Amino acid sequence: MITVTESAAQKAINLINNNEASAESELGLRMQVIGGGCSGFQYNLEFGAAKGTDKVFEFHGLKIFMDPRSTLYLAGSVLDYNDGLMDSGFKITNPNAKNTCGCGESFSV
Repeated sequence: MITVTESAAQKAINLINNNEASAESELGLRMQVIGGGCSGFQYNLEFGAAKGTDKVFEFHGLKIFMDPRSTLYLAGSVLDYNDGLMDSGFKITNPNAKNTCGCGESFSV
């Protein structure tokens, strides 16, 4: 299971609602782990609808979609959003990551 903070959920909901294609009520945030990056795996966040084998979670009114493989790599992770002057954006804190790169977007297990 993952956790999504209220600030991350609210930011994602605002972005979905500001998108012209958001007329579809089943849109949510897809969290994926894909191969690549300098550490072997990288995170991918995108808006869309659920796919057939996705696990669906809901936090603070935001639907989160994850494929079964990503669910294993993201177990216990926290998705947060920071809106600071020096550092703003979504951030994933993953307890399964053994090593991360300097940018925080790729990791190894």
